[in-house]
Amino acid sequence: MLTDLEARVAAANLDVKTATIRLAESRFQRGVAASALLPSVNADAKYQYELYSQNGIAGLLTKLSSSSSTSTSTTSLTIPAISDYTVGFDASWELDLWGHVRRSVESADAQVEQSAELRRDTLVSSLAELARDYVQLRGAQTQIAIANENLAIAREIQKVAEERQRKGVATGFDAQTSTAQAESVSARIPTLRSDESQYSNAIGFLLDEPPGALQGQLGLRKHALAPPGVPSLGVPAELARRRPDIRAAEARLHAATADIGVAVAAFYPTIKLNGVVSLDALDAKNLFKASSLQYNAGPSIVLPIFDAGRLKSTLELRKAEQLEAAVAWHKTVLQAWREVVDALTAYRREAERRAGLKRELEHSRQALDIARSRYKTGVGEFLSVLDAERSYLQAAQDFETSTTNVSLDLVTLYKALGGGWERVFPDGPVEPEPLLPF
Repeated sequence: MLTDLEARVAAANLDVKTATIRLAESRFQRGVAASALLPSVNADAKYQYELYSQNGIAGLLTKLSSSSSTSTSTTSLTIPAISDYTVGFDASWELDLWGHVRRSVESADAQVEQSAELRRDTLVSSLAELARDYVQLRGAQTQIAIANENLAIAREIQKVAEERQRKGVATGFDAQTSTAQAESVSARIPTLRSDESQYSNAIGFLLDEPPGALQGQLGLRKHALAPPGVPSLGVPAELARRRPDIRAAEARLHAATADIGVAVAAFYPTIKLNGVVSLDALDAKNLFKASSLQYNAGPSIVLPIFDAGRLKSTLELRKAEQLEAAVAWHKTVLQAWREVVDALTAYRREAERRAGLKRELEHSRQALDIARSRYKTGVGEFLSVLDAERSYLQAAQDFETSTTNVSLDLVTLYKALGGGWERVFPDGPVEPEPLLPF
């Protein structure tokens, strides 16, 4: 059942879907950065109907005409409205001599890798959370079974006490005390059923299901999960490669380093090759004639001279961001090792405690059987039965709680080790490939 539920997380979990979309966004952003490596070409077409103002260009031409004329008479120059047809295209290509674009693409690639690792980390966390909820659900169901079993024992003892009272061999104290004990056990069951419902709904939320949708599928279970053995831990170097959060921190450091290269390249001149080719005519029928051709082409260069310290501050900012990313990576690695050690220690100590509780449960069961038998035959006291029943109930609850905790500690250990499922993904809603192979 747990394996089936875990298989559904990657396709259904909303956090994993969000991380998948963010990965697609980073890939699209990488495509935007890579597009600068190739020339950009734009086509355009334009039509304009123009009338020049008599007090503007036309007035200026009139004054120039009158000043050059020998005649004393002044004639106003009238320019009629004209139509202007233009079609063509322009092209521009930045020569990446200093690596500005290449380092931008490198940074974008690292950000794509970071997003992919963060998605794996989200999946591992979601799988671990589902496993924890499932283990706690089975633990709550086991506690309900224990409570029902103890309620049946308490009811049986109650009947014996009431029968002995009717026969005159016991006082009403035994009957009332046994009844109170039975009601005490019964009162625990509603709280346990509430926990069962909450854990079932938590699993449903992780699988994008409404509350109550999985209650029938997750039905009552009489025993808690038996924890498997400890997984192979490997060596610290393998741990660093398995944990997606460590790989994400490494990718972030890579991106920050590439951003420094982008900031350094900004100090150098920007050189572009530009060109415009178009056809222009005042009459549409002449637009596509050879005589309507016009063009211009040539390089352009932009050299930063004074920017009030903007470029220098940007470079220092990128260096500071790289240092921050390096510290974050170092912290992530140390935290990963600490989590593995803490989880392994907690698992081993709880496993030792569970073994002791199992022995206690066996002895408590035997003590209860002896006390009940002696009370039925009239040679034992009722208080001994009551104490033995309480001890058995507490021992059973402690043992099953420890069994649940051992499984929870093992889930924590698997998560600290990086899971093992982090490369299992369905076909996402958007999985674009890089637009250019650079």
